[in-house]
Amino acid sequence: MSKLTIGKVAESAGVGVETIRFYERRGLVEQPKKLGGFREYPGATVECIRFIKRAQELGFSLAEIEQLIALNDDQSGSRAEVKQLAGRKLEEIREKIQDLKRLAATLSELHKRCSGRGSIAGCPIIESITKSPSD
Repeated sequence: MSKLTIGKVAESAGVGVETIRFYERRGLVEQPKKLGGFREYPGATVECIRFIKRAQELGFSLAEIEQLIALNDDQSGSRAEVKQLAGRKLEEIREKIQDLKRLAATLSELHKRCSGRGSIAGCPIIESITKSPSD
């Protein structure tokens, strides 16, 4: 792939130009020097942005993605380090799933208890939301 403008990189990677600029400010993507009044990006920038987006889809934060990129760029990095990072993310995701299941069960019970008829007074959903956790 030849050198690309930021617009072409954005189009090829499926992101907006501002996303690329944000990644540049974060240090995730290298900003090339201006040549002839505009910047020419190497084709590898598109692959880097696709890597970032896919890692985000898997639940990795930008800080974690920075670590993954650093591990990938540092050929002395190990699979063990990548696996450890992925294992921590997997545990976080499993915890979130459990939290969401608890929330769903609670909301399901409140939904069943609410008749959906009459005035708002005594609505179990509203009462549950307005009740302080120490009650």
